Amino acid sequence: MKFLVINGVNLNMTGKREPSVYGVRTLDDINADLRAFCLKNGDEVDFYQSNIEGELCERTHKAEGEYDGIVLNAGAFTHYSIAIRDAISSVTVPVVEVHMSNVFAREEFRHTSLLTAVCKGEILGFGENSYKLALESFRL
Repeated sequence: MKFLVINGVNLNMTGKREPSVYGVRTLDDINADLRAFCLKNGDEVDFYQSNIEGELCERTHKAEGEYDGIVLNAGAFTHYSIAIRDAISSVTVPVVEVHMSNVFAREEFRHTSLLTAVCKGEILGFGENSYKLALESFRL
């Protein structure tokens, strides 16, 4: 299988931003582990990160016909981006929404996702392992 892992706003600061919530490992560290995880399973994986909403939409559009699944951590865009929701709805590639933290144990504004209803599923609260669980979910 071939996967695309998309990380949104502020995830480039993983390892520095709120380490008590997101851990001390960088996004590059996490991506390296995900690459090894995919290779071990015979899968391919590409990564994309942007702090710009429109770029995340464009990358989602370009995934059509190229990937078997998208793992998406949209960051704060999760809670208010109709544009990203519409981008997900515009492709046939299944998308699994991911959050490293348990958003329901955090501020109330994080309890609502505009994306979940148009995703295959949502995995949250397992730190960086949330990504691996999302990749595994495509085999179910």
